[in-house]
Amino acid sequence: MSILAHTDTIVALATPTGSGAIAVIRLSGPEALTIVNGVFNGKDLTQQASHTIHFGTIRDEDNKILDEVLVSLFIAPHSYTKENVVEVSTHGSKYIVESIIKLFLRKGARAARAGEFTLRAFLNGGMDLSQAEAVADLIASNSAASHQVAMQQMRGGFSNELKALREQLIHFASMIELELDFSEEDVEFANRDQLKTLVLQINKVLQKLILSFEQGNVLKNGVPVVIAGKPNVGKSTLLNALLNEERAIVSDIAGTTRDSIEDEIIIEGITFRFIDTAGIRDTEDLIEAEGVARTREKMKQARLIIYLVDPQQDDVEEVSIQVADLLLLQIPFVLLVNKKDILTPEALSTYTPLNPVFISAKSKEGVEELKQELLNQINLRHINIDDVMVTNIRHVEALGKTQAALDKVLYGIDNPITSDFLAIDIRQALHHLGSITGQVSSDDLLENIFSRFCIGK
Repeated sequence: MSILAHTDTIVALATPTGSGAIAVIRLSGPEALTIVNGVFNGKDLTQQASHTIHFGTIRDEDNKILDEVLVSLFIAPHSYTKENVVEVSTHGSKYIVESIIKLFLRKGARAARAGEFTLRAFLNGGMDLSQAEAVADLIASNSAASHQVAMQQMRGGFSNELKALREQLIHFASMIELELDFSEEDVEFANRDQLKTLVLQINKVLQKLILSFEQGNVLKNGVPVVIAGKPNVGKSTLLNALLNEERAIVSDIAGTTRDSIEDEIIIEGITFRFIDTAGIRDTEDLIEAEGVARTREKMKQARLIIYLVDPQQDDVEEVSIQVADLLLLQIPFVLLVNKKDILTPEALSTYTPLNPVFISAKSKEGVEELKQELLNQINLRHINIDDVMVTNIRHVEALGKTQAALDKVLYGIDNPITSDFLAIDIRQALHHLGSITGQVSSDDLLENIFSRFCIGK
């Protein structure tokens, strides 16, 4: 069955699986009201107004009461999917939920696929594709920043920006198409200078959106931070101090960490994903050597590096060389000098020219200063997250393809080509812009996007 076919009635659990105080079972489709009304003992639901809640019982075919429930009605088109939607709130027993869903299935509903409620909202014009994708981002958001960015996109901020660009391009495309109808008369309806000005303006906006992806992706997925350094300098102790729990094994034996350990915390609304890695050193131990190789690879992929040194085993000259190597990576890093609690101020001062942060991973002294330095390094506190920001790799790729098509338009204007070739390039730009919001889509694209949603949403 095509993903675009949505004339039947679907049902799914809308709340997390497992036992709880309540569970919500959601139905959407033309028969949603009839199916629920047929097993509901209370008011006649087909005669009730939209956005009303009704108390009663759900009974099976043998008139056995399955549960006392609250039924919420959302009559088309005033619902999330723009179809008739009924939500049945039951007690959170797994047995009750399964029994009621099986009852609805026997009465004619079909089990919903992943993301099918939001898919129907998109297909019925309730939201565009970029807004639908933002719904998944909103559900997955685990920090204030990722929540705000997803909410801004779900409410149409990104879509409105693209809509304005697309409408201007469509105007010129129609003028170019009109020229094709009068090709024998050599007339020009689309002013080439105005078109060039528009394309340059659009490209400027596209470039701004593309550049916003780096920050938007960080806000959405978190900042990957690698904790690196030589063996036995306190990397695992530092990770435990940051997480405020015994997450990593701590030992005086060098080389204890053979593979990376990951966990995350939220600092001032921004998620940081910390990766504790194997200590960097030359070793003949094949397993440890593989861990060191993975550490170097993780460092290259990081958004930020914490490089931890131990003054009792790392002298200033050696650390200076390590800092020079870090600079070659061209990745922001924080030089962290450990054992602040047991070293004299004079001993620590020798590291001051390297601009480090001093810390005691064991006593947690300096942890708050480190957190502030991490925020300073990524420089996200000064971002206005109310601005339109791209967070989806699919959108970035489409914006890049749009920009490439518009570059061809500019070339065609500066090196005059016939209107039909100019029209092709403009249509290509419109196609890529439309693929973001779903004005241009396919079954495969929609299947790929909505299959990542949870069932019930």
